[in-house]
Formats: sequence, structure tokens, C-alpha cells
Amino acid sequence: MPAYAFIDFKSQGQTIDHVLVDIGKTTCFGLSPFNAYVALSRSRGRETIRLLRDFDDNLFIRHPSEDLCIEDERIDGLVRQTCSRYTKGKYNPKASV
Repeated sequence: MPAYAFIDFKSQGQTIDHVLVDIGKTTCFGLSPFNAYVALSRSRGRETIRLLRDFDDNLFIRHPSEDLCIEDERIDGLVRQTCSRYTKGKYNPKASV
């Protein structure tokens, strides 16, 4: 069976019949949840994915980016503020006429 290797950046947008994925810890660079997602989502289904070695479980439970975490919190605050204003009738179209 022919095989080849490439990095996750090069694999984006491709679907591959059988995938052997290495998301294990490296000494050269960090691995983010985004990298892992791209690598694992290249196959046609989880039955065709094989992991080369063990990986750090925290890869999938930590937030991928501190900046995204801050932005998520900001948006959550806006949602709470909007809900509060809505329940007080501040967004009622009939009230502003």
C-alpha cells in the first residue's frame, strides 16, 4: 500500500482513506488542539484513524489560546448584558415608538 507523510498545514482540505497520526509530545515545537483537530479530521471516519503513539490528554481539555479565552469571556458578558436588557424591555420595539 502506497504511503506518504506531510504536516497538518499541508493536509488541510484533504480527505484520506486511512490515516496514521502522531500527536504525541515533541521536543521541538508545541502541539495545539488546532493541530490535533486538523490531523485527526483528515480521515473518512474514526475507524480509519490509527495513533502512532500515546499523547497528552490535556491537549483536548485545555483552552487552545489565551486570547480566544479572553474574547469568549467578553462575548459571554455581552450575551448576559443583552439578555438582561431584553428582559427589562429595553429591546421591545413597541416601547420605543
